[in-house]
Amino acid sequence: MQRALGDGDAAEAELGAWPRWNSPEDAGWSAAGLRAALEDAANTDTAALMVVVRGRVLLSAGRVAARFNAHSIRKSLLSALIGIHAEAGRIDLEASLEDLGIDDQLGLTPREKLATVLDLLCARSGIYHPSGYESPWMLSIKPARHSAGPGTAWCYNNWDFNALGTIFRQCTGADIFRDFAARIAAPCGMEDFRPEQDGAYVPLPESRHPAYPFRLTARDLARFGQLFLDGGRADGRQVVPENWMRMSVLPVSEAGHHGAYGYMWWVARQGVMFPNVVVPEGSYAALGTRGHVLLVLPALQAVVVHRVDTDQPGPSVSYARFGRLLRHLLAAAP
Repeated sequence: MQRALGDGDAAEAELGAWPRWNSPEDAGWSAAGLRAALEDAANTDTAALMVVVRGRVLLSAGRVAARFNAHSIRKSLLSALIGIHAEAGRIDLEASLEDLGIDDQLGLTPREKLATVLDLLCARSGIYHPSGYESPWMLSIKPARHSAGPGTAWCYNNWDFNALGTIFRQCTGADIFRDFAARIAAPCGMEDFRPEQDGAYVPLPESRHPAYPFRLTARDLARFGQLFLDGGRADGRQVVPENWMRMSVLPVSEAGHHGAYGYMWWVARQGVMFPNVVVPEGSYAALGTRGHVLLVLPALQAVVVHRVDTDQPGPSVSYARFGRLLRHLLAAAP
């Protein structure tokens, strides 16, 4: 099923090499239920929507071949890369910031330097040094500096995520975007990602550790979700170590109404992940501000990708609004 969303959307979604189901019924899903989901999405700022079931596109709408900033989805992409290099022995998850020589503009204290790579992956460093590239929500939840020790408390904190980018480059000698293109994008069949144009390091005035945003299409993000759904394998090759793939999407910390948090992945907790909907247990997601979602639903062998044109200042879809849309999609499932 295909439908354009919003003014200026293409009449047909460009799916590229993705195979398609002939009809929702062939996949065991309800056509009427999917139509209800599309009608709901048409009343939002949704720019692109894809649902992939058992490796084939069930539903596509809007600008699925358009590149948008993936915002915080970047963190789950880096998590997969870290897993590859940790398996190869290039990144030691137990190494401390002191071991690695990591510091920042205001200076980290000896206690802060006890935080490990694993603490940062789980957003449990306790380092609340000024960072940047943060949403208003992230700024609102950031505790006072020195209020927690390493590994003792969870906080969704860009200092951790940005410092991991520095650690990755230091330990591997690799560029994040070129390494992603070679080790993940190409093996799993992404068609659009260009490391030189679609990745950039954003310097931050208050921190030495830049952000590393990706620009990705919906159809490429769906490939990344399918890679995880397939246990880290693509085309018969183990791309992301299977143990890492499994460990990174286990719940490490409770995250309130967002469910739980793993290794830079959001994880369902007793059905909790988005407002207004109960998600199947075992679900996990990469989320970006203003409505970017890559949701993996192993119980349904499905991947859902939702994009918003956040290159423009206005468009936004709240997670509560996305939860209502997802409720329609899940109602169409077998």
